[in-house]
Amino acid sequence: MVSVVQNVAVDCANAYALGEFWSKVLDAPLHPEDKPGDPEIDVMLPEGPWLHFNEVPEPKTIKNRLHLCLRPKTTREEEVERLLTLGATLVDDRREPSGPGWAVLADPEGNEFCVLRSESDRAASS
Repeated sequence: MVSVVQNVAVDCANAYALGEFWSKVLDAPLHPEDKPGDPEIDVMLPEGPWLHFNEVPEPKTIKNRLHLCLRPKTTREEEVERLLTLGATLVDDRREPSGPGWAVLADPEGNEFCVLRSESDRAASS
């Protein structure tokens, strides 16, 4: 017997608002029973575990020990710009002029995540 990952849980101050942000980032719906004010929200990813946002009283204070790495379907630069317009902030720019690297962003509550090169970006530099 083995275990399977049911969800990836993220502590937060406002589960619904953060769930909505990630729903837009990933183009994945919130659970149909979730509504504003709920202390726990699920973003239903089409493959793999869901993202589960649960409200906690204490704020985030240190760097994440676990984070998501996103591989966009468009170019990395287009995705970074899209995410910034959704409310993400640029934390660290690890993109190299020659193409490799990634951008470290943070969601509206400060949780870091990375945007990697897309498959098309990688193919163009091969």
